[in-house]
Amino acid sequence: MTPRRHVAEDLAAEHNAVLGGLLREREELLTTLDRVAALNGTARLIRESIGTHSGFVAELTAPEQAVIRWLSGLRTDALQDLAVPVGQGIGGRVLALGRPVRVNDYVSSPSITHQFDAQVRGEGLAAMIAVPIFNGTKTVAVAYAAMREPRDFGDDAVQSLEDIAGEAGRALKLASVAESDRETALSAERLRMQSALHDSVGALLFSIGVQVRNLHEDISDNPALESRLRRLEGDVSAASRALRESLLALSESSPERALPVELAEHCRSFQARCGVPARFVQLAPVPRLDAERTGLLVAAVREGLLNVEKHAGALSVVVSLLPSDDGVQVVVADDGTGHRAEEADEPGTGMGLRALAERAARLGGRVSLVRDEDDGCTLRAWVPEPCRRR
Repeated sequence: MTPRRHVAEDLAAEHNAVLGGLLREREELLTTLDRVAALNGTARLIRESIGTHSGFVAELTAPEQAVIRWLSGLRTDALQDLAVPVGQGIGGRVLALGRPVRVNDYVSSPSITHQFDAQVRGEGLAAMIAVPIFNGTKTVAVAYAAMREPRDFGDDAVQSLEDIAGEAGRALKLASVAESDRETALSAERLRMQSALHDSVGALLFSIGVQVRNLHEDISDNPALESRLRRLEGDVSAASRALRESLLALSESSPERALPVELAEHCRSFQARCGVPARFVQLAPVPRLDAERTGLLVAAVREGLLNVEKHAGALSVVVSLLPSDDGVQVVVADDGTGHRAEEADEPGTGMGLRALAERAARLGGRVSLVRDEDDGCTLRAWVPEPCRRR
């Protein structure tokens, strides 16, 4: 083998190893960003990491009930889709207490109720640990580890299961954000389709209808042609009605979904208008807001972008949407160094911002604009959830 060929083969092997690593990282990322894959992977990880015979995960489907859906190492389907109400069995006790529970032998333990002894006995399980999976401070699922013989699970095993549950909670949070981003992108695409159909097909149908009506006026002595024109006019009318129904369906969106879509559209419009990169980021799913609160947050972002456009001399802008203090907050942050209209006064004293602040105060919210240390400015607008006015 020549030296040159040897070097080439070494480089090929190195590149292949790098590619393999990137593919594995991609697979791990996709798993993390998919809720079902994350929970299914958690069940497998429990069994492999702790060394138990089985691992399984129940996800909350109601405030006081979880359903076991993801299992690894089980021999039967006795536990598949088993609903676990709060307080019942080991999982229900975890839901009630919000902390780990362990038993040496499930069917004989005096510390839990025994509604599910038949299912546990049918699977042949004995010793079991269950811990909560949190998203923030809220329990969203329960992770279980089980053995087929009685044993005393030590603190190390409980800690290991809690560590895995912590990773699962973080994965669920990321998956929730990713799902929200996907739904927001889909809603934005529906909005663009609606606009394109209205401008193209709608305009074409209108033009055809006008031409048909003009022909009616020009042709008054040809009954056969008039009959065909009337049928064509009816077809155009029917097509127009179908288009309107389709446009209405495309525009349907829940208030909490409409908010990120509209904010993203404002960022795109600002970037197209000014040539300044503007990025929209939704940091976490936000609670449902009414039209008045949604309108205020949209108006705040519009005012913030207008302020940047007129005065900031910014190189980039980031608009963020996030839940905060039992409410929802938007943030418009720029890196501008240019002259601002408020430069003679304190930041946030412009007429538009004062009007926004007064409007927010009536809803129990607040608006502020502060100068950053690096000369950029940050506008924040916060509103409480309905019925949580401060």
